[in-house]
Amino acid sequence: MAKKRKVFVCRECGAEAPAWTGRCAGCGGWATVDQVSRQAVSAGSVAGQPTVPLNSFDAGMAIPWPVGLPEVDRVLGGGLVPGSVTLLSGEPGVGKSTLALQMACSVAAPGAVVVLVTGEEAPVQVAARAGRLGVVPPSLVVLDNTSVDSIVALMESTGPALVVVDSIQTLVVPDLEASPGSISQVRESAARLVSAAKRFDVSLVLIGHVTKDGTLAGPRLLEHVVDTVLSFTGDRHHDLRFLRSTKHRFGTTAEVGLFEMTGLGLAPVTDPSSRFLADRLVGEPGSIVVPALDGQRPVLVEIQALTAIHGDRPVNIQAEGVSQSRARLVAAVLEQRAAIPTFGFQLFLSAAGGASAGEPGVDLGIGLAIVSALRGHPFPPELVACGEVGLSGEIRAVPQMERRLQEAHRLGFRIAIVPASTSGGPTGLKLIRAATMSEALDGVRLWAT
Repeated sequence: MAKKRKVFVCRECGAEAPAWTGRCAGCGGWATVDQVSRQAVSAGSVAGQPTVPLNSFDAGMAIPWPVGLPEVDRVLGGGLVPGSVTLLSGEPGVGKSTLALQMACSVAAPGAVVVLVTGEEAPVQVAARAGRLGVVPPSLVVLDNTSVDSIVALMESTGPALVVVDSIQTLVVPDLEASPGSISQVRESAARLVSAAKRFDVSLVLIGHVTKDGTLAGPRLLEHVVDTVLSFTGDRHHDLRFLRSTKHRFGTTAEVGLFEMTGLGLAPVTDPSSRFLADRLVGEPGSIVVPALDGQRPVLVEIQALTAIHGDRPVNIQAEGVSQSRARLVAAVLEQRAAIPTFGFQLFLSAAGGASAGEPGVDLGIGLAIVSALRGHPFPPELVACGEVGLSGEIRAVPQMERRLQEAHRLGFRIAIVPASTSGGPTGLKLIRAATMSEALDGVRLWAT
C-alpha cells in the first residue's frame, strides 16, 4: 500500500529540503519552508505494474481536432489533440482571456461540453465579455472554483472536450500550504491537471502571465510538463496580436497566427500583407517593401529609414520591428563594402504598422532603405527587395524565395531586387539579380545624386 512521506518545501520557490530550516537554501527566504505530505510509491508497486505493447495504442487518437478559429488551428497544426495540455502565455491585457473565451465558444458551438475555470474574474464578468463576442453556447459552463481537486473531479464526472483555466496562477492545491501564485502551488497544480487531462483524454488550456522581462510567471518546469506553449504578443499601441508556438509536440513551431483586436473581440487577419501596406505612402525616400517570412507565411512589410545628423560621432542606430544587431551589420557593410558613409548620422529604422521582421531576408531592404534616406531618393513604388547581406557585402539567398515573390506579385509589385542565385519568379515580375550590395545599389541607380 502506498505510504505518505513528509517533505519540506519552500512556498516561494518550491525548493525541497530534507528537514525543516528557518531559511530556504534556494531563494534565501526566511520562514518560507513548510512541511507537506506526499504520496510515496514503493519500489515493489512500481515493479508490479503491467507493461503494454506500444503497437496496441491507437495512433488515430493523436489526430488534432479543429478549434474552429482558423488562425489558432494554423498555429496548432490543425487543432487540439485529445489529452493534450496547452499553455497560453502573454502579458497582462494583451487579450489572452478573450482569445481563450473565443476558443471555448467555438468548440462549444456544435454542442461539445467546455468548462471555463474563472479564477481571475467573476462569472458575471466573463458572461458580459462573452455577450460582446456573440452568442454563448449552452454547453459552455463555468466553474467558479480554484481548487485543483474540484477541477479534476469535474473532468472525471463530465468528460468535457475542453477545459480552459484562467489562470494557472490562481489555482490552489488544498493540501499544500502556500499562497496562490507561488511557485510551489503553480508547479503542483499544473502537475495534477496534466495527469488528469491525459488520464481522462481531455484537452486542457492553461493561461499563464509573463513577467516584465518576458518570462513565464512561475517555474520553468511549467513549460516542460505541457505539450504546447503558445505565446500571445502584441504592441499596446497597435491593434495587431501575434500567436506563436515556442513548443509543440504534435507539429511545427514555425506557423504564426495574426489577429486584430476589435470591440467585438479578436478578428483573424487573413491577408496580413494588405493590412501592413494599407497606409503606405509611395514616393517617399527611405521606404521599401520587403517580402519577409513570418513562420511559414510570406508577408509584405514596409521597412522605413530616417536619418539625422549625429555630429562627429559613429553612427547611432535605433530600430523598432527589425533586428537592431542586423541593422548595425548592414550599416557597417554599407560603410566598408559599398562606400556609403554612415559616420556622423543617426539612423532610425522601423517595420511600419506594428509588423515584426527580424529574419535575415530583410537585410537587403534595410540597406536600401538606409541609402535611400541618406540620399533623399525614393524607390519606384512597384519595387520590392529581399536577401541576406553577408559581412563581405555579398547578397545571399533566403528560404522560400519563390513564395515570397509570388506574394509580392499578387499585390501588384513588378520589380524585385534579389540575390544573383535566384532562379526565377512569377511571370510579370522583373528580377534584378545582384551578387553584392554595390550591384544592388547600381540596379536601382541610387548612385545618381
